[in-house]
Amino acid sequence: MKNYALLLLLASAAGSAYAEPKYSSAFDLCMDKSNGTTVGMITCLGDETDRQDKKLNTNYKALKVTLNKKRQKQLLDVQRMWIKFRDANCDFYYDPEGGSMHRVMSNECYLRMTAERALELEQLNMSY
Repeated sequence: MKNYALLLLLASAAGSAYAEPKYSSAFDLCMDKSNGTTVGMITCLGDETDRQDKKLNTNYKALKVTLNKKRQKQLLDVQRMWIKFRDANCDFYYDPEGGSMHRVMSNECYLRMTAERALELEQLNMSY
């Protein structure tokens, strides 16, 4: 059965890397209440990034326990590289000379990439 699930996962990955992550209803409500203000949107993005980061950590730990020691080390190495990439990539979005919208774009990048990685780890765990 696990092989079948892995085949389905790989087949779905061929069309798109992974399913689109879902944000919490609290995030949607917060963004509605922010009225498009930079400070409001950044607060909402930060709060949701925290929620998604907790999900990422839960999924990471769940996947890790299913792996042998060698694969656990690989997962740790990959996760560290992913964090460096995410941070560098999202920091690039923030251009101090680009205005306040660049701060929003940088924060949205952190949220999106964290949510995508949380979902990716969840789906990887389902394949084991």
